[in-house]
Amino acid sequence: MNEALSYNTWNDRKAQEVIESLKDYMEVIKWAYATYGEKLVYACSFGAEGIVLIDLIYKVEKHAKIVFLDTDLHFKETYRLIQQMKEKYPLLNIQFLKPELTLEEQSEQCGEELWHRDPNRCCYIRKIQPLEKALAGAEAWISGLRREQSPARAKTEYINKDEKFKSVKICPLIQWTWEDIWTYINLNDLPYNELHDRGYPSIGCEMCTVPAAETGDSRSGRWAKHTKTECGLHFR
Repeated sequence: MNEALSYNTWNDRKAQEVIESLKDYMEVIKWAYATYGEKLVYACSFGAEGIVLIDLIYKVEKHAKIVFLDTDLHFKETYRLIQQMKEKYPLLNIQFLKPELTLEEQSEQCGEELWHRDPNRCCYIRKIQPLEKALAGAEAWISGLRREQSPARAKTEYINKDEKFKSVKICPLIQWTWEDIWTYINLNDLPYNELHDRGYPSIGCEMCTVPAAETGDSRSGRWAKHTKTECGLHFR
């Protein structure tokens, strides 16, 4: 096992040394599993980046733990894709994380269609709280963030101190472009969410996702009727 970077003993100088020693995405993934082993979790939304990362991770650790935040509000196409991925990568440990509240209980406690009235609270209940529990026993987690995705993600490093979840967040694909993602998917004949072919570059819950506007912002279809741009998993 490599000497691990941890949230509680985080050292900026040491982190930078590790980052500079990693030449590319595969070295990042290999370092992550060699360092954290079973204490590493990949939180995957099964978007295009997620499909690429699963394929890359499978080359390094076939029994990797993959968690999917199942809000009960995802598109049927997303659930169908996850089943395809289970069949293609049978050794992966893919887990569905459910919120404590069912949709019915959430409606009773918070009112109906909370995602329309207060999407931040809805994301907190159905995404952030479940991931907090999943990461409670982990030392680090992997994310498919790319710098190109949005201004808020432009300074993401391979290895990040995650203040949100008091953890270490590892992002192997930060330097990949959208074109790189699709080149990899096509060259390797990987399954992907068919909604990508219908104008959805970024796919979240069905109630809060529409096709992206022609602005060059891949996330412009997320919470399109709100000022919200992130679900809260990656930024405070």
